[in-house]
Amino acid sequence: QVQLVESGGGLVQTGGSLRLSCAASGRTFSSYAMGWFRQAPGKEREFVASISWSGGNTYYADSVKGRFTISRDNAKNTVYLQMNSLKPEDTAVYYCAADSHTYSGTYYPNDYEYWGQGTQVTVSS
Repeated sequence: QVQLVESGGGLVQTGGSLRLSCAASGRTFSSYAMGWFRQAPGKEREFVASISWSGGNTYYADSVKGRFTISRDNAKNTVYLQMNSLKPEDTAVYYCAADSHTYSGTYYPNDYEYWGQGTQVTVSS
């Protein structure tokens, strides 16, 4: 069982930055691939980024590539999402998720077993 708690969301202007954190409970955090997803009002939840158990492999949606960076600190049981050059279209609730079945995570929300409660990110134009 893994419990995930996101933090770091907020209101920021276009071009600004935010860093999201996701703190995990449990002693097996390093055995989970971790992902970040987001969901805007009226839209489906979409993949943002994922990172492998060790942190050596990362994957990004095309829409955030070059602007967002996913990282993890297994000693702190925490995964991060650094978001730079934010755009209004990045506005959404951001969720972290844990996947024990793959090494690097997947693009599909249904493949993840555990989810946090989400944190709101709002980018004003």
